[in-house]
Amino acid sequence: MTSKGQVTIPAEIRSALSLRQGDRVAFVEIEKGKFTIVAANVPVQQLKGLIKKPRKPVSVENMNTAISLRGAGK
Repeated sequence: MTSKGQVTIPAEIRSALSLRQGDRVAFVEIEKGKFTIVAANVPVQQLKGLIKKPRKPVSVENMNTAISLRGAGK
């Protein structure tokens, strides 16, 4: 990694992702401490299944409570 936070993506990975100079990429956390790299030029439909579904459904109320607690520093 450079001092500017830039990384070099190997040629075989750039080819597999169909990346060209100037394209953008995103690093997506798939689980704690593990990331995958995706080309930002990919249609969102191709990202389906990248992130695992929660084990049990979460209500909007529970999400709002978690967000407010996190924002409060609790």
